[in-house]
Amino acid sequence: MRLLKFIDENFEKYVCIALMSAMTLILAVQVFMRYVMQASLTWSEELARYIFVWLIYIGISYGAKIMKHIRIEAAVMVLPKRGQRYVEILGDILFLGFALFIVYTSWGIVQKQLLLGQTSPAIQMPMWMLYSAPLVGFGLTAIREIQAIVHRVRLLREEA
Repeated sequence: MRLLKFIDENFEKYVCIALMSAMTLILAVQVFMRYVMQASLTWSEELARYIFVWLIYIGISYGAKIMKHIRIEAAVMVLPKRGQRYVEILGDILFLGFALFIVYTSWGIVQKQLLLGQTSPAIQMPMWMLYSAPLVGFGLTAIREIQAIVHRVRLLREEA
């Protein structure tokens, strides 16, 4: 149980840290190789780009987990506290619907990539791995949005 709680609280954060660290290291090595050794690496920029894509989609899930996505707070602040809670829940429901839509469409794209067998030019990575980033990221986001909705509904009930 403690392991599941740890994963629930920290998964996206540690994955983002690992991805950011890997991307930074790869780009630093590339800069060193290009400007100091006068020999550029052929694969580093492509790999860093793909890591960045994954970082973005996992970061979306992390933003949903900590409930800090971009929103127009000025419009919500004019409402009474209880009304604010309803608007936040509505926003979470809409974002959950969007996340599920992205998961659905991404699944179709990943299936097509699996059939095509396309690989990336420099590192020969199967492209379905790159196209899986929105599927995984928004899948995690959907889970986090469900958690947020449950949390906000509980708060609403406690206030009543």
